[in-house]
Amino acid sequence: MQKVWFMPAKAEEGEQALDDKVSKLFGEAEGFIEEDDFVSLKIHFGEKNNTGHVKPGYLKKLVEEIKGHKGKPFFTDTNTLYKGERSNSIDHLNQAYEHDFNPENLGCPVIIADGLLSKNYSQVEIPGEHFDRVNVANDILHSDALIGVSHMTGHPAACMGASVKNIGMGCASRSGKQQQHADVNPSVDWDQCQECGQCIEWCPVGAIEMIEGKGAKIDQEVCYGCAECVATCQFGAIQVSWGGTSKALQEKMAEYALGALQDKRDKSLFFNFLIHVTEGCDCYNTAQSRVIEDIGILMSKDPVALDEASADLMNERTDSQFLNELYAENDLDYKLQLEHAQSIGLGSREYDLIEP
Repeated sequence: MQKVWFMPAKAEEGEQALDDKVSKLFGEAEGFIEEDDFVSLKIHFGEKNNTGHVKPGYLKKLVEEIKGHKGKPFFTDTNTLYKGERSNSIDHLNQAYEHDFNPENLGCPVIIADGLLSKNYSQVEIPGEHFDRVNVANDILHSDALIGVSHMTGHPAACMGASVKNIGMGCASRSGKQQQHADVNPSVDWDQCQECGQCIEWCPVGAIEMIEGKGAKIDQEVCYGCAECVATCQFGAIQVSWGGTSKALQEKMAEYALGALQDKRDKSLFFNFLIHVTEGCDCYNTAQSRVIEDIGILMSKDPVALDEASADLMNERTDSQFLNELYAENDLDYKLQLEHAQSIGLGSREYDLIEP
């Protein structure tokens, strides 16, 4: 039985009150940060115009407490697969600053963990069913400790976005995100191809050739779907494949989370904010309305137990399988990611809920 701590909270209480509650929760888990530890605070900064994301004002005391333990905290995320304000490090940093995630406001740096064009990653071996190795951003991989800060939301493909998704999808390079989203290989749109040859340079298996006067061509027999070409192309010529089932996506997210946490199982902590829960994730570039009344903030050293407890609280408040019903037309089931996560050893679905 994993411990999950819970404090009721509402956005209307104000940022300082929620900041105090995060600090109180963190006090229950002290002891895993050592002097000079690099501590990655993995968060979603919110796409442009998004208003539901976790606010920096909720996390100021958390930063100070980490520094009080002589750790070296930094907020971080990785670049997105889709084209938007967060698909390269420059735009991504500017978007983070726009939402007040900056050193002046929080007292610690912001680092985009996979680098300018998402080439700053390493492959981590895992005992997965879909993958035997996953592409994890180096600045997260090389940190000593990780604190996941997740905004609980629905998701049109994964049904639930919480700690497993924040760590699995959010710690992956762009190529890793493509691997999770798709069961088919990418292809080239010759109308968009500029024949620059960058995709050929970065393809690790030589699956791409240039057809003069037309553009790059991917040999589907040689390509194994690493998606390095998708991450490389700056002209939108290599088509992102979103094909795949929700079950496969959720299981792949869990396997990527396993890789991201491979060497940090005793040096990680996770928060879920059930505040301004929205139907879509924070990648939506709109101000979404909440779909359930605010519930509170949960924390655990086990991301699977944390997500299970978070979903259970929403189910109890609504007397329903809330997220599943939210996406009933798509026939989605959030429990698939938790079942697979438990089966591969990421965590346990069994928990004790504790109110400090």
